[in-house]
Amino acid sequence: MKSKTLRQWFEGKGTIVIKEGKILEDNLKRERYTADELLEQLRTKNIFRVADVEFAVLEASGDLSVLPKKENQPLTPAHLGIKVAPEQEPQTVIMDANILDEPLATIGLNRKWLNTELEKMGIPLENVFWGQVDSFGQLYVDLYDDQLKVPQPSTRAALLATLKKCAADLEMFALDTKRAEAKAMYGQCAERMENLISQLTPLLKR
Repeated sequence: MKSKTLRQWFEGKGTIVIKEGKILEDNLKRERYTADELLEQLRTKNIFRVADVEFAVLEASGDLSVLPKKENQPLTPAHLGIKVAPEQEPQTVIMDANILDEPLATIGLNRKWLNTELEKMGIPLENVFWGQVDSFGQLYVDLYDDQLKVPQPSTRAALLATLKKCAADLEMFALDTKRAEAKAMYGQCAERMENLISQLTPLLKR
């Protein structure tokens, strides 16, 4: 456990088999690993082109660790310079058509809110097999009757539309007023609102 040299001798160490989109054939042969096995492992990681891989390492355990090229990595809020608040754990609030009060209370909601949301969807509680509230306060349900189509939650879309309307109203106020101070104030507020919308849009459209 304390000696790195002995650990590598007993357990082996990782071998680079792809570098900058190029397969290292000599390393594959040394590990007695075929190209077909390599491609199969890449497909299990949703990678179908070797050219999309920056590095791939065959670990001593036999697992393949893959780092896609930067342009092929999923876009995250960090790439956009957006700070994201910690996401709360989704809470299951309905199970087998029974309301679970404790998870509701955990996220600051109650039965009245839940019944109102079900009424908006036009779904009776008796037809709900499972219901869950996400970190945005949106209710998702799975029904006993799979033939019924469940309306998609629209809370985030409604919030985004409201924010855009506020920004448009502020711009309109800036155009309508004749006072220079008010025009400048409305213009600054509209600009701040647009910045806020640009930061929130990736989250609200998920």
